[in-house]
Amino acid sequence: MGEWGFLSSLLDAVQEHSPMVGRFWLVVMLLFRILVLATVGSDVFEDEQEEFVCNTQQPGCKPVCYDDAFPISHYRFLVFHIVVLSAPAALFVIFAVHQAAKPGRGGAPSQRARNLQPFYVGSVVARIAAELGFLLGQALLYGFRVQPLFVCHRRPCPHRVDCFVSRPTEKTVFIHFYFVVGLVSALLSLAELAHLLRKVPSPRAGCCHRPQERGPAPGQPAGAAEDPCCAPPRGDLTV
Repeated sequence: MGEWGFLSSLLDAVQEHSPMVGRFWLVVMLLFRILVLATVGSDVFEDEQEEFVCNTQQPGCKPVCYDDAFPISHYRFLVFHIVVLSAPAALFVIFAVHQAAKPGRGGAPSQRARNLQPFYVGSVVARIAAELGFLLGQALLYGFRVQPLFVCHRRPCPHRVDCFVSRPTEKTVFIHFYFVVGLVSALLSLAELAHLLRKVPSPRAGCCHRPQERGPAPGQPAGAAEDPCCAPPRGDLTV
């Protein structure tokens, strides 16, 4: 599992900016995707091509039939799925670290969080798009059942060739499990997006709704007691 360590550390760094529902998504990603694929998936699909047996000795027929049956290996498709899902979070972490390292970009932690929130929302939107795209791709490429028998008619096979897939039931169970995990992950991402959009603060929210409890102090001009944040914006701001 050493090859997954770097990806896991990048995903862990996202927790600083994630709400609680986003951390649930991270748990699902690390435990039910990366860990399961690294420990179980590699054993299920490692002999996928070697154990794909066809009842012919025609040279070149077996590779052609395997390519027809599985345009993309299940295991490689799932690994690519994880990499693409992790890319928005990894890019956001890189951007956040870059912004924090810039001179004069420190500020209060709450201000930094507000500045980074639009970029985090964008990463969640990109994650949802990737999730739904791969779920659709999985359904179109493989369906929901691995057939034990695949009938091949492609050249250079001289006639109809019957090919047999290894462990079709086990692979079917794994595909079902992974698809359900994908649906749960997509729902968590949608819930996180709804939470983030609901919590977006207005720049002047909570400011002008406070009642004026008392007027100006003696000796102050009439507008001195006015809340500065409620004052109308000036038209001659300079950058």
